[in-house]
Amino acid sequence: MPEPGSKKYDTQRARLRKEAERSGISDQDANAVANESLQREPEHQSRGPRTERGRGPKGERPENTD
Repeated sequence: MPEPGSKKYDTQRARLRKEAERSGISDQDANAVANESLQREPEHQSRGPRTERGRGPKGERPENTD
């Protein structure tokens, strides 16, 4: 599943943007429309960090704060 920032996500966003531009939406609005349509779909939402390191410093993780 493509996540925001990945190459596949950017490719799909570019395709959606071109389709929006062809349908008469301005360049600036086409980018926003493409991002919104991709982010509404659950498979394009970020799943969060995949490693322990990605979760941040051990002492600052939510489960460790008191």
